[in-house]
Formats: sequence, C-alpha cells, structure tokens
Amino acid sequence: MKHLFTKEFWAERDVELFIGKLLRYGVMLSCGITLVGGIIYFFQRNGVRPDYSPIPDDQTFPGVDHYLRELSTIIPRVMAFDGAAIIQLGVCVLIATPILRVAFSVIAFLMEKDYMYVVITLIVLSIIIANMVLGLH
Repeated sequence: MKHLFTKEFWAERDVELFIGKLLRYGVMLSCGITLVGGIIYFFQRNGVRPDYSPIPDDQTFPGVDHYLRELSTIIPRVMAFDGAAIIQLGVCVLIATPILRVAFSVIAFLMEKDYMYVVITLIVLSIIIANMVLGLH
C-alpha cells in the first residue's frame, strides 16, 4: 500500500474528486447535525416558538445567548444535548468545511511541488484564520 502523502498515491486518485467529496460530506454532516439539533431544540422547547417580533429602534439586538458564541462553551452544552448548541455546532461544521478544503489544497500543492500556489493558498488560509481569531470580540 502506498503512503497517503505521496504523489504516486494521488496520481491514482483525482485530487479534485477528493476535494469535491470533502465539501459534499462536510455539508451533509453539517445538515445532519443541524437537523438533529433542531429536532432536539423543538422538543426541549415543547414546540413553543421564540418571540420574533421586531425590536424597537431604541434597543440593540441581543443576539444569541453567550454560551453559543464560542466553541469552548458550545461543546459542553452539546454533550448535555442542548438543542441550540447542537444547531450551532452544525453551523460551525459548515463554516469549517471550506476552510478544510483550503488546508487540503496546501497539502495537494505541496505534493505537486507547485510552490507558488502553496504560498498563495497559505496566504488565503492565514487571512481566513486571522479573521476568525481577530474578529472575535
């Protein structure tokens, strides 16, 4: 069996097909997680819908609960089967899917020894990560 990170391994398989599957399965996983979370959320709230009435102009939008804003606080609530946290995890998986695609592209370009695209893709990946880290308040 050939090693996973060799050019010979990927010569037998189409890298674009792998990336397509990565994106497809990431979206399907995200949808599945979100659907399960939605069902749990529905039953935890006994079918009662939240108040979606407009917010008056003099009030600020409160946003989601604070525990749903960071991955470190979402995961413990997912383990406790909190429906809203599971939905939020599905959204996080959806956001992570194209980021993983960019990260995999770096590996694919390295195997092809296409260093210009490695640098460009690393710049794109660093911009995405910097926005995620520095964009938090």
